[in-house]
Amino acid sequence: MTIAAMIASNDPSIIDDLLRLAAAADVETELVRDADTARQSWHWPSLILVGNDLAEAVTTKAPPRRPGVVMVARTDDTEDLYRRAIKVGAQDVARLPDDETWLIDALASAAEPADGWGGTVCVMGARGGAGASVLSAALGLTAARTGLRTLLIDGDPIGGGLDIVLGLEDQPGARWPHFADRRGRLSAANLYEALPRLGDLSVLSWVRETPTPVTREAVQSLLDAAARAFDLVLVDVPRHQGEIGRSALHVADAILLLVPAEVRATMAADGLVAALRNDVTDMRLVVSGHSPVGGITPEVMAQALDLPLAGVVDHERKIAASLDEGGIARALRRGHLADLCERLLPTFNLQPHTQEAQAA
Repeated sequence: MTIAAMIASNDPSIIDDLLRLAAAADVETELVRDADTARQSWHWPSLILVGNDLAEAVTTKAPPRRPGVVMVARTDDTEDLYRRAIKVGAQDVARLPDDETWLIDALASAAEPADGWGGTVCVMGARGGAGASVLSAALGLTAARTGLRTLLIDGDPIGGGLDIVLGLEDQPGARWPHFADRRGRLSAANLYEALPRLGDLSVLSWVRETPTPVTREAVQSLLDAAARAFDLVLVDVPRHQGEIGRSALHVADAILLLVPAEVRATMAADGLVAALRNDVTDMRLVVSGHSPVGGITPEVMAQALDLPLAGVVDHERKIAASLDEGGIARALRRGHLADLCERLLPTFNLQPHTQEAQAA
């Protein structure tokens, strides 16, 4: 087991608690009890936990600014706490015992391999009912069948629910409300184990109740962990994006924009395309359905929107019938949509590397 974290403290109660939490996270740590030794080892650990008792002394050694520094204090420690944290270069302050769960996750994350980063693809409809959720599910199922560890994220808190589309609504596992107030780094391994899944396809959706607001910090933490845990992260982004959609578009490697084969839908998509160009350079058009004879063609739509044409999605009766029964996985094994997904996946240049990294 590689040493991933350093504990810098001379307070017996802080030391005992942090060593106990490190054992719970199955992480090897180095314990240093003085500022000089802490300064000498400041560069190498992924995570540095500085006890409140040693923070002033460490500050006098002028350690360089770096990520992964957390100051740890008792809940009743209030005097100059945040001033000390800023001076020592800490990005977070953790209080014992209140933040024990957060610290376990931070320790577990520190032990994860630094290499291995999955691709993030957003799927978005130019209007409601364009079929973005079905395309997202189809891509996820196709990717999982090829051996890619895949996460499908439902970005719409008031939508129909991607877990229902896949027949996973009764399967136990974490949903968005479990992560709504999350702060700090989330363990990739813990995220993977927490979610309901169908084979190699994991799903993060919602619960059937009043939508729970999700903070921007929670979304960013989850997307970061998802990129470390999975080979492919697919985000079904609603037209009214919210925190999840905005954060996902910001980190996306590619966007698939689904536009119905209609003149009005194409005109409406033009403004959306202009806004999305600020977020990602790889944006592709997927046309939904076919226009009547003499109507607009996919090629004309691509030219009007100045986007590469990734493909056309035909309406398939078997898929529409399967949605209410949660049997879309079977319906997508063959057909036009399955063929499109099989053509699209290789263009994202994904590598199934995270399974090996998780086992390291």
